[in-house]
Amino acid sequence: MITQEEANQLITQAFALVRACPEGRVTTYSWLARALGYPRGARMLGWIMNEAFEGIPAQRVINSKGELTGSWAFGQPGTMRQLLENEGVLFLERGRVDLKRYGWDPNSDLSADELQALFTAAQPVIASEGLLRLLRTDLASPFRVSSLQKNS
Repeated sequence: MITQEEANQLITQAFALVRACPEGRVTTYSWLARALGYPRGARMLGWIMNEAFEGIPAQRVINSKGELTGSWAFGQPGTMRQLLENEGVLFLERGRVDLKRYGWDPNSDLSADELQALFTAAQPVIASEGLLRLLRTDLASPFRVSSLQKNS
C-alpha cells in the first residue's frame, strides 16, 4: 500500500515535470505517468492534476489524442484553450492540439540525469487525503491493493 510519504513524492515529481513543460508546448497524462515509472498510470496523473494549484501550468497537460480533457477544472469553458492559445499553441479543426508539433515528452526530451535533477530540485507537495484514497483503492491505480494481496 502506498504511504503518505510515497504519495507526496509522486505528486511532487509530477508537478515538477509539469512545471518543466516549456511554454507553448503540451504534454500528456500518459507521457508524464511513463516518466514517473507508471506506463499505465495516465488516469492516476489525472487525479494528481486535479490537485494542481497556482504556479502549476496544468493547461499544458492534455490527453493522448490532443484533447483538452481537463478543461472543466479551469472553471469557465474555453479557459484552458485560451491559456494555451496565449502561449502560441494553435488548434486543429476539431479542437485538438497537434502533438507532433507541440508535444513535449519528458521521456525523450529529457535525459535520465536531467530528470533526476528536476526531481531532486522539486518543491515538496503534500498529497491530499482524497488523492491518497484514490491511489489506494481505485481500480485503475497502480498502487491498489487487491483483496487477494490483503489476505496473503
